[in-house]
Amino acid sequence: MAATTSQPTAELPAANFSPRVKQLLAQMTLEEKIGQMTQLDISTINTTGAAKDVFLDSAKTTALVRDFHVGSFINGEAVPAAQWLRYSMALQRITMRESRLKIPMIYGIDHMHGASYVSGTAIFPHNINLGATFNPALAQQAARATVLESADLGHHWIFAPVQDLGVNVYWPRLYETFGEDPLVASRMGEAYVKEIQGNTEIAPYKVAACGKHFLGYSDPRNGWDRTNALIPAQRLQEFFRPPFQAIVDAGVKSVMINSGEINGEPVHASKAILTDLLRRQMGFKGVAVTDWEDINRLVRVQKVAESEKEATFMAIDAGIDVAMTPYNTNFCRIMKELVQEGRLTEARVTLSAGRMLQMKEDIGLFDNPMPRADRLSRVGDPALKAQAVEAARQSIVLLKNEQNVLPLLPSRMKRLLVVGPSAESRANLAGGWTLAWQGRPETGYSADIPTLVEALRKEYPGVQIETLPYYDKTGKLSLAGIEAAAKKADAVVLALGERPYTEGLGNASDLTLPEDQQQLVRTAQAGGRPTVLVMIGGRPNIIRSVADKASAIMWAGLPGFGGGTAIAEIISGKANPSGKLPFTYPLFAGHISNYHHDNNENSLDLSDFGVGFEQRGVKYKSTMLTEYGEGLSYTTYAYSSLKLSDSVLTNPSARLRATVRVANTGSRAGQEAVLWFLTDEVGRITRPVRLLKHFEKQELATGQSREFTFDIDVMRDLSYPNGEGVAQLEDGWFTLRVGSQTARFRYQGAASARSAAQPGKATGAASTGTGSNSASTKTTSNAK
Repeated sequence: MAATTSQPTAELPAANFSPRVKQLLAQMTLEEKIGQMTQLDISTINTTGAAKDVFLDSAKTTALVRDFHVGSFINGEAVPAAQWLRYSMALQRITMRESRLKIPMIYGIDHMHGASYVSGTAIFPHNINLGATFNPALAQQAARATVLESADLGHHWIFAPVQDLGVNVYWPRLYETFGEDPLVASRMGEAYVKEIQGNTEIAPYKVAACGKHFLGYSDPRNGWDRTNALIPAQRLQEFFRPPFQAIVDAGVKSVMINSGEINGEPVHASKAILTDLLRRQMGFKGVAVTDWEDINRLVRVQKVAESEKEATFMAIDAGIDVAMTPYNTNFCRIMKELVQEGRLTEARVTLSAGRMLQMKEDIGLFDNPMPRADRLSRVGDPALKAQAVEAARQSIVLLKNEQNVLPLLPSRMKRLLVVGPSAESRANLAGGWTLAWQGRPETGYSADIPTLVEALRKEYPGVQIETLPYYDKTGKLSLAGIEAAAKKADAVVLALGERPYTEGLGNASDLTLPEDQQQLVRTAQAGGRPTVLVMIGGRPNIIRSVADKASAIMWAGLPGFGGGTAIAEIISGKANPSGKLPFTYPLFAGHISNYHHDNNENSLDLSDFGVGFEQRGVKYKSTMLTEYGEGLSYTTYAYSSLKLSDSVLTNPSARLRATVRVANTGSRAGQEAVLWFLTDEVGRITRPVRLLKHFEKQELATGQSREFTFDIDVMRDLSYPNGEGVAQLEDGWFTLRVGSQTARFRYQGAASARSAAQPGKATGAASTGTGSNSASTKTTSNAK
């Protein structure tokens, strides 16, 4: 392969470094600058070489800082706060002692849903559950708990939030996303980043967030982690860019890069994505860090480079600032050689080192490098754990409730049977990235975390809660006694699910509920009593074979350490479910479709092919078990009186106000997430059948009604980007949907002088707006 050189530094976006950073860069040697671009794993500096051991080896650490000037370290597992404090303090002392210019190290850690690598902390639901709440305040609370319980320990670089779009339910990291909608991911991520980086309760410390994984990582063609995604440029701009743009605009200090490929090009080697898109188009000025060993992956797996040196050049030339190497210092040697050979300029190295130093200064690390021990009482704060439970309550989605079998009121119950792999599991409630990368064995979780069975026993103090194993001592499936026990019970709760996993270890080729769990469900259903399926896990299992006979189905996702309590309270009726699905739940293992698909993906209508084809094969009304944004409640909501302030817009800067009245028509208070969808009826690029443009969640008392408002901004809400990210605003009709209500309006900016007459027949009653024309509005008010 012919050697190439990097583009001139002058072509890169200008850096705005502080006087302190400029002074340091002027004094630093090439080797010291490269050190700031180097990130090593805990195993290189601890006593055993195992990631779980938070015990520092002073000799190893001293050599790495003195000889290679390493600027950041990462990783670890959950240990008590006091142990983290000792480790961080010793590490920073060595760094400050051995650094010629007294540049502190920064420690990066995967606190994914709370301070998950510190023992005894508040473990919130994973992001997919937070997406189901449609309540960004809960993402903010999760961020606040994370920094309150970890910043004092020296954890100043939090590798969160995940801003990937959860559009492929096979992807094993689906649960780390906020779901399949770009607006929800944007709002949740923005709330998280602003709190992580803006919290003042941890002063004098500040913390840097890291949005990941830029970009398109979450839609691999085969569903497996770190593989190739085929994403057209226009789709990349419209769906995958906005969640990252939102956190860039919120000032996120760093991003981590997609480990996979887009259209055959590894993102770690893509200048088009890492420089042209991320920096020039999106305006990102922070630190771009690789994911785990991903420069070497260009050689070993993706095979776009013949050597580690070539891979290093490609990644740095594309726009990488920091290499998560993470096991050795080869990167330091190779970078120096590339500069000496003239393939990389020292100015290019200075740019990346400066970005790292600027992030350290921005969070006050130069002035306050050492952790502190006087606020450890914050770790394990009951108030934070209570917030995690409330987040879990709001995240659980009731998908089916036949004949209102739920709630199972304690006053009407004498005996409950609770069975399934998640009935007595703490690990299953929290999933991966909890206490350790892949979670821990069941014995590794604190006994004070309530399992579902324990939580139900608390909710039903006078009721016999029975649970039975369904595997014998030899590991063979044994359902003896399940049907008999089910017949004796007033109801059966089937706690289904999967063990924790993440990344490649969670790759799956079939989402169908495992056969042993299907047999368990069918056996319990044969008892003839109401059965409640509780789906616990990071992605949806296909449950078509057992769903019809289930009395109720609840999607619980990965609700965290408060999940057992939240599920039990919803089953008993103490809590009213308010979650709505943040993804489209598939009906078939072989078919996935997101809610924002286009009309080409609608169910096939065989009548289109002529007479005689209508009855061929099985036809389903929908290919999805449950649609995006659906979720039941123990109360009912009626939507009415949708009104638009105008029916024709002629100016790109115009605003259109939409209002709708939502009433709680049921017998108890509840929280309703009001979701506003827009359909661009005709577009030069095929438009989604609907796209979420606004959402708001409010509590409504029994009998209370409230007016909800959506101010439609023409450029923000009616345009869409082309493949270069340039907004396209086209004349045409739009349909607004909220609850049971629909209304149409027209944008006529390019041809405002033409008639705004609506084509075809009106589809509903007219609703008078404030403009000269009335909007055609469908005003049905079916209870929801």
